[in-house]
Amino acid sequence: MPTTVDIFIPCFVDQLYPTTALNMVKVLERVGVRVNYNPNQTCCGQPAYNAGYHPQARAVADKFLRDFAAPPTDTERYIVSPSASCVGMVRNSYTELFAETGQQSACRPVQGRIYELTEFLVGIMGVTAIPGATLAGKYTYHDSCSALRECGIGPGPRMLLDSVAGLERLEMAENTTCCGFGGTFAVKFEAISVAMAQQKVEHALDTGADFIISTDVSCLMHLESYIKKEKLPLKCLHVADALVSGW
Repeated sequence: MPTTVDIFIPCFVDQLYPTTALNMVKVLERVGVRVNYNPNQTCCGQPAYNAGYHPQARAVADKFLRDFAAPPTDTERYIVSPSASCVGMVRNSYTELFAETGQQSACRPVQGRIYELTEFLVGIMGVTAIPGATLAGKYTYHDSCSALRECGIGPGPRMLLDSVAGLERLEMAENTTCCGFGGTFAVKFEAISVAMAQQKVEHALDTGADFIISTDVSCLMHLESYIKKEKLPLKCLHVADALVSGW
Protein backbone atom coordinates (compact mmCIF):
# COMPACT_ATOMS: atom_id res chain seq x y z
CA MET A 1 0.00 0.00 0.00
CA PRO A 2 1.43 3.43 -0.91
CA THR A 3 2.30 5.61 2.05
CA THR A 4 3.44 8.75 0.21
CA VAL A 5 2.03 10.33 -2.94
CA ASP A 6 2.91 13.40 -4.96
CA ILE A 7 -0.08 15.63 -5.57
CA PHE A 8 -0.70 17.61 -8.73
CA ILE A 9 -2.90 20.66 -8.22
CA PRO A 10 -3.98 21.98 -11.63
CA CYS A 11 -3.50 25.68 -12.32
CA PHE A 12 -7.22 26.54 -12.35
CA VAL A 13 -7.80 24.63 -9.10
CA ASP A 14 -4.88 26.46 -7.50
CA GLN A 15 -6.18 29.85 -8.62
CA LEU A 16 -9.95 29.44 -8.40
CA TYR A 17 -10.72 26.48 -6.10
CA PRO A 18 -7.84 26.17 -3.61
CA THR A 19 -10.20 24.81 -0.95
CA THR A 20 -10.86 21.77 -3.12
CA ALA A 21 -7.11 21.13 -3.31
CA LEU A 22 -6.81 21.38 0.47
CA ASN A 23 -9.79 19.07 0.88
CA MET A 24 -8.13 16.46 -1.32
CA VAL A 25 -5.11 16.57 0.98
CA LYS A 26 -7.39 16.12 4.00
CA VAL A 27 -9.06 13.10 2.40
CA LEU A 28 -5.74 11.46 1.56
CA GLU A 29 -4.37 12.05 5.03
CA ARG A 30 -7.61 10.74 6.53
CA VAL A 31 -6.96 7.33 4.98
CA GLY A 32 -3.32 7.26 6.06
CA VAL A 33 -1.52 8.61 3.01
CA ARG A 34 1.36 11.06 3.37
CA VAL A 35 1.25 13.89 0.86
CA ASN A 36 4.16 15.55 -0.91
CA TYR A 37 3.66 18.83 -2.79
CA ASN A 38 6.22 20.24 -5.19
CA PRO A 39 5.68 24.04 -5.17
CA ASN A 40 7.41 24.38 -8.55
CA GLN A 41 4.53 22.66 -10.37
CA THR A 42 2.37 24.71 -12.72
CA CYS A 43 0.18 23.33 -15.54
CA CYS A 44 -0.12 20.07 -17.48
CA GLY A 45 -0.30 21.97 -20.79
CA GLN A 46 -3.91 21.13 -21.61
CA PRO A 47 -5.14 24.68 -22.44
CA ALA A 48 -2.46 25.18 -25.08
CA TYR A 49 -2.88 21.63 -26.39
CA ASN A 50 -6.64 21.94 -26.82
CA ALA A 51 -6.20 25.28 -28.57
CA GLY A 52 -3.87 23.68 -31.10
CA TYR A 53 -0.60 25.16 -29.82
CA HIS A 54 1.26 21.87 -29.54
CA PRO A 55 4.87 23.16 -29.39
CA GLN A 56 3.88 25.47 -26.53
CA ALA A 57 1.97 22.67 -24.82
CA ARG A 58 5.00 20.40 -25.17
CA ALA A 59 7.18 22.95 -23.39
CA VAL A 60 4.75 23.06 -20.45
CA ALA A 61 4.37 19.28 -20.45
CA ASP A 62 8.14 18.86 -20.44
CA LYS A 63 8.27 20.90 -17.24
CA PHE A 64 5.52 18.70 -15.79
CA LEU A 65 7.61 15.59 -16.46
CA ARG A 66 10.58 17.15 -14.69
CA ASP A 67 8.47 18.34 -11.77
CA PHE A 68 6.99 14.87 -11.27
CA ALA A 69 9.98 12.67 -11.95
CA ALA A 70 9.91 9.87 -9.37
CA PRO A 71 12.49 10.06 -6.59
CA PRO A 72 15.29 7.49 -7.04
CA THR A 73 14.27 5.75 -3.84
CA ASP A 74 10.60 5.39 -4.85
CA THR A 75 10.26 5.01 -8.59
CA GLU A 76 6.67 3.73 -8.35
CA ARG A 77 5.31 6.61 -6.25
CA TYR A 78 1.83 7.65 -7.34
CA ILE A 79 0.77 11.10 -8.50
CA VAL A 80 -2.76 12.06 -7.42
CA SER A 81 -4.85 14.94 -8.75
CA PRO A 82 -8.38 16.29 -8.11
CA SER A 83 -8.93 16.67 -11.87
CA ALA A 84 -9.75 13.80 -14.22
CA SER A 85 -9.35 16.26 -17.08
CA CYS A 86 -5.68 16.88 -16.32
CA VAL A 87 -5.04 13.22 -15.56
CA GLY A 88 -6.53 12.34 -18.94
CA MET A 89 -4.28 14.91 -20.60
CA VAL A 90 -1.14 13.37 -19.11
CA ARG A 91 -2.16 9.76 -19.70
CA ASN A 92 -3.35 10.15 -23.26
CA SER A 93 -2.29 13.36 -24.97
CA TYR A 94 1.31 13.23 -23.75
CA THR A 95 1.75 10.16 -25.96
CA GLU A 96 1.17 12.34 -29.02
CA LEU A 97 3.09 15.33 -27.67
CA PHE A 98 6.24 13.33 -27.00
CA ALA A 99 6.04 10.87 -29.90
CA GLU A 100 9.45 10.40 -31.50
CA THR A 101 11.14 12.75 -29.04
CA GLY A 102 13.85 12.19 -26.47
CA GLN A 103 11.28 12.59 -23.71
CA GLN A 104 9.36 9.40 -24.47
CA SER A 105 11.34 7.44 -21.90
CA ALA A 106 10.57 10.05 -19.21
CA CYS A 107 6.92 10.31 -20.26
CA ARG A 108 5.79 6.70 -19.96
CA PRO A 109 6.59 6.20 -16.25
CA VAL A 110 4.75 9.40 -15.32
CA GLN A 111 1.73 8.36 -17.39
CA GLY A 112 1.61 5.08 -15.49
CA ARG A 113 1.79 6.69 -12.07
CA ILE A 114 -0.85 9.43 -12.28
CA TYR A 115 -4.38 8.91 -10.92
CA GLU A 116 -7.49 10.98 -10.31
CA LEU A 117 -8.38 11.14 -6.61
CA THR A 118 -11.34 8.75 -6.57
CA GLU A 119 -9.74 6.12 -8.80
CA PHE A 120 -6.68 6.21 -6.54
CA LEU A 121 -8.77 5.83 -3.39
CA VAL A 122 -10.94 3.01 -4.74
CA GLY A 123 -8.64 1.30 -7.22
CA ILE A 124 -5.27 1.57 -5.50
CA MET A 125 -6.06 2.04 -1.81
CA GLY A 126 -9.20 -0.08 -1.75
CA VAL A 127 -11.04 2.70 0.11
CA THR A 128 -14.79 2.97 -0.50
CA ALA A 129 -15.76 5.17 2.47
CA ILE A 130 -14.16 8.13 4.25
CA PRO A 131 -14.59 7.89 8.03
CA GLY A 132 -16.75 10.64 9.51
CA ALA A 133 -18.05 12.05 6.23
CA THR A 134 -21.54 13.49 6.75
CA LEU A 135 -23.61 15.67 4.42
CA ALA A 136 -27.37 16.03 4.60
CA GLY A 137 -29.13 16.24 1.26
CA LYS A 138 -29.64 14.66 -2.12
CA TYR A 139 -27.11 14.66 -4.92
CA THR A 140 -26.90 13.82 -8.57
CA TYR A 141 -23.59 12.82 -10.09
CA HIS A 142 -22.11 14.28 -13.29
CA ASP A 143 -19.80 11.95 -15.21
CA SER A 144 -17.32 14.32 -16.79
CA CYS A 145 -16.18 13.44 -20.30
CA SER A 146 -12.56 13.19 -19.16
CA ALA A 147 -13.33 10.98 -16.18
CA LEU A 148 -15.60 8.60 -18.06
CA ARG A 149 -14.04 8.50 -21.51
CA GLU A 150 -10.38 9.34 -20.98
CA CYS A 151 -9.77 7.75 -17.59
CA GLY A 152 -12.43 5.05 -17.52
CA ILE A 153 -13.76 6.17 -14.13
CA GLY A 154 -17.14 4.59 -13.47
CA PRO A 155 -18.67 3.52 -10.14
CA GLY A 156 -15.81 4.63 -7.86
CA PRO A 157 -16.95 8.20 -7.13
CA ARG A 158 -20.52 7.04 -6.53
CA MET A 159 -19.32 4.37 -4.09
CA LEU A 160 -17.47 6.99 -2.06
CA LEU A 161 -20.33 9.48 -2.14
CA ASP A 162 -22.97 6.87 -1.31
CA SER A 163 -21.04 6.10 1.87
CA VAL A 164 -21.39 9.70 3.11
CA ALA A 165 -23.91 9.70 5.95
CA GLY A 166 -27.08 11.61 5.11
CA LEU A 167 -26.34 11.88 1.39
CA GLU A 168 -28.75 10.28 -1.07
CA ARG A 169 -28.01 9.74 -4.76
CA LEU A 170 -30.55 10.55 -7.49
CA GLU A 171 -29.37 9.77 -11.02
CA MET A 172 -30.26 12.39 -13.61
CA ALA A 173 -31.22 11.75 -17.21
CA GLU A 174 -28.33 11.70 -19.68
CA ASN A 175 -25.78 11.89 -16.88
CA THR A 176 -22.97 10.92 -19.25
CA THR A 177 -23.71 13.76 -21.69
CA CYS A 178 -21.16 16.59 -21.85
CA CYS A 179 -21.88 19.69 -19.75
CA GLY A 180 -20.67 21.96 -22.55
CA PHE A 181 -17.50 23.34 -20.99
CA GLY A 182 -14.63 21.76 -22.91
CA GLY A 183 -12.20 24.56 -22.07
CA THR A 184 -11.75 26.68 -25.19
CA PHE A 185 -14.98 25.20 -26.60
CA ALA A 186 -16.95 27.35 -24.13
CA VAL A 187 -15.19 30.43 -25.46
CA LYS A 188 -15.36 29.67 -29.17
CA PHE A 189 -18.91 28.29 -29.17
CA GLU A 190 -20.55 30.16 -26.32
CA ALA A 191 -24.17 29.70 -27.37
CA ILE A 192 -23.83 25.94 -27.79
CA SER A 193 -21.86 25.66 -24.56
CA VAL A 194 -24.49 27.54 -22.55
CA ALA A 195 -27.32 25.48 -24.09
CA MET A 196 -25.54 22.27 -23.05
CA ALA A 197 -25.08 23.59 -19.51
CA GLN A 198 -28.76 24.52 -19.39
CA GLN A 199 -29.78 21.02 -20.41
CA LYS A 200 -27.49 19.44 -17.82
CA VAL A 201 -28.78 21.70 -15.04
CA GLU A 202 -32.41 21.08 -15.99
CA HIS A 203 -31.84 17.33 -15.81
CA ALA A 204 -30.28 17.78 -12.38
CA LEU A 205 -33.18 19.92 -11.17
CA ASP A 206 -35.66 17.33 -12.39
CA THR A 207 -34.25 14.84 -9.87
CA GLY A 208 -34.93 17.13 -6.90
CA ALA A 209 -31.26 17.03 -5.93
CA ASP A 210 -29.60 19.66 -3.74
CA PHE A 211 -26.11 19.12 -5.21
CA ILE A 212 -24.39 18.32 -8.46
CA ILE A 213 -21.16 16.49 -7.61
CA SER A 214 -18.33 15.59 -9.98
CA THR A 215 -14.64 14.80 -10.21
CA ASP A 216 -13.94 17.93 -12.25
CA VAL A 217 -14.25 21.50 -11.01
CA SER A 218 -13.93 22.71 -14.61
CA CYS A 219 -17.34 21.19 -15.38
CA LEU A 220 -18.71 22.39 -12.06
CA MET A 221 -17.45 25.93 -12.67
CA HIS A 222 -19.30 25.99 -15.98
CA LEU A 223 -22.52 24.63 -14.49
CA GLU A 224 -22.30 26.84 -11.42
CA SER A 225 -22.04 29.98 -13.56
CA TYR A 226 -25.32 29.09 -15.26
CA ILE A 227 -26.95 28.17 -11.96
CA LYS A 228 -25.96 31.47 -10.36
CA LYS A 229 -27.02 33.52 -13.37
CA GLU A 230 -30.47 31.92 -13.30
CA LYS A 231 -30.64 31.95 -9.46
CA LEU A 232 -31.48 28.25 -9.30
CA PRO A 233 -31.72 26.18 -6.07
CA LEU A 234 -28.75 23.92 -6.79
CA LYS A 235 -25.17 23.76 -5.51
CA CYS A 236 -22.05 22.33 -7.13
CA LEU A 237 -19.49 20.31 -5.17
CA HIS A 238 -16.30 18.52 -6.06
CA VAL A 239 -16.08 14.98 -4.71
CA ALA A 240 -13.30 15.99 -2.31
CA ASP A 241 -15.48 18.79 -0.88
CA ALA A 242 -18.27 16.33 -0.18
CA LEU A 243 -15.97 13.76 1.39
CA VAL A 244 -14.63 16.19 4.02
CA SER A 245 -18.07 17.38 5.08
CA GLY A 246 -18.88 16.74 8.71
CA TRP A 247 -15.38 16.31 10.10
